[in-house]
Amino acid sequence: MTDLLRPAHSATRNDLRQGGPSRTGAVWHGLRPRHLAWPLFALAFAWYLWTYGLPYANDVVFCWLIAALVAASVHSGGRTGWLLVLRDWVPVMAVVWAYSLLRGYGAHTPWPVRYEPQLSIDTFLGGGETWTVRLQHWLYTPGSPHWYDYAAVMVYMSHFFTVFLVLAVLWKRQYPRFRRLLALYLAVTFAGFATYVLYPADPPWLTAQEGHLPAVTRIVSDVLNQSGLPRAGSVFENGSQFANDVAAMPSLHAAYPMLIALFFWAGAGRWTRVVLVAYPLAMAFTLVYGAEHFIVDILAGWAYAVVIWYVLTRVLDRRALRRAARDRERQRVPERVG
Repeated sequence: MTDLLRPAHSATRNDLRQGGPSRTGAVWHGLRPRHLAWPLFALAFAWYLWTYGLPYANDVVFCWLIAALVAASVHSGGRTGWLLVLRDWVPVMAVVWAYSLLRGYGAHTPWPVRYEPQLSIDTFLGGGETWTVRLQHWLYTPGSPHWYDYAAVMVYMSHFFTVFLVLAVLWKRQYPRFRRLLALYLAVTFAGFATYVLYPADPPWLTAQEGHLPAVTRIVSDVLNQSGLPRAGSVFENGSQFANDVAAMPSLHAAYPMLIALFFWAGAGRWTRVVLVAYPLAMAFTLVYGAEHFIVDILAGWAYAVVIWYVLTRVLDRRALRRAARDRERQRVPERVG
């Protein structure tokens, strides 16, 4: 991928036997200013972590991801690679920022915020008590997090970067699949936003604060606060009017893992499929246990992912077939003319 992964410049056998100045000189001779790209990125990211803490909002994570791709492109020595990064990723980042703004405005719609249907369904599924209340009663010890509480935090936080990392790998290795997954991701995201506007819904922790549910703890936030680790929020959402606490239906935390599982399922091996199944289930458990979402929110998120994947995949497949047919027709035209 980068020059650091390639074999070093060849040296004479005498240099290799003797070591010393000849070998050192060859190493230094191979260094270029572009080799500073990754060290400078690492220093900047370390400074950011030290100053602002862990980034967990989409827009901040996206900025660092673009910076990493630019560093990789510069380090590899290509003259235009970093321009391709900006061409493909800056528009996506703009869309994510727009979504962050619009999501915040979704908290100020004229519709009443709902909790009754979700609470009723979850109470039914729990046999008279929601699974959030039951799981926290069984498993959570306030002030003394267990290992699985830290695991839940890691699963929850993965929502903010997993899709972007997968997109980055596909962009580097399988560009057509990058474009397809990006289309699916944006479709699920904005379908979720439309629902937030039309159906603002309380999550379990907020329902409990309003007295409609027994007291529950927002475990991810509680564990992070106890850890003392600072966290860097979104430039839009961090303590501003753009925060949206009633964007619970559907759960995009649940939708994205399901979308990834559907996207990679066909070509995956047995153990990869185990991971593809385990990730959505682990996220679902974390969201219910952590009081972030009702079960019905998660089911809705899965349904959004399945429907959009099914419909949009077929639309994109048909477009690809028509494009291939046109390309074949163009190749036949010169033969007929001749």
